Amino acid sequence: MPTLLHLDSSADLVTSRSRAITKAFADSWRAQGDDHTVVYRDLHRDQLPHLSNADLHFPGPLRPVDSDVDPEQEVLQNELIAELLAADVLLVGVPLYNYSLPSTLKAWVDYIHVPSVTAPFGTDESQPLAGRPAILVSTRGGTYDRNTPTEFDDHAVPALQLILGGALGMRVETIVDTRTLSERFGAPQAEVEKQHAEFDAAIDAATSAAHRLG
Repeated sequence: MPTLLHLDSSADLVTSRSRAITKAFADSWRAQGDDHTVVYRDLHRDQLPHLSNADLHFPGPLRPVDSDVDPEQEVLQNELIAELLAADVLLVGVPLYNYSLPSTLKAWVDYIHVPSVTAPFGTDESQPLAGRPAILVSTRGGTYDRNTPTEFDDHAVPALQLILGGALGMRVETIVDTRTLSERFGAPQAEVEKQHAEFDAAIDAATSAAHRLG
């Protein structure tokens, strides 16, 4: 039974481009058959609490002997990790907030990146998610074109590539949609047209990726 873990993190519940694109992916996934399951988490509507103890960054054997973690948070962490491990494909909506991740998404990352459980540590080469697809839907209000002053101002996707791709060994793919605020703030018509073209291309890419990976 192919399982998709679908995460949204946009605070915009009405006009969010990342939500629209991830929905296109999830809808295409479901359309492939009743056996195609989607597990959904809205990290904005149902926000995870930040880690209350730094020891939760590590599994029990790697914690100090006097460690005193919140048992409810440990249960939640185990639930989130199990949910990720059970997924055949991970789909993440990644709007760019102040050049980085929404804090709601960062909280999820803090729960699931655990050395010797989901990532290697020392001589322990545990990478149970190695090779599994992770699709990042990156949406950005401004322009981040090549050879422009803002080309490298996105600090969200690189962080997720480092964690999901580098530490967890997942096969990261990115669908990008920029200029999402062009119409709202009166950008030149050419920029607005580029935004619409990028959005349409992102929807097509999401649909195609769902069929390819499903």
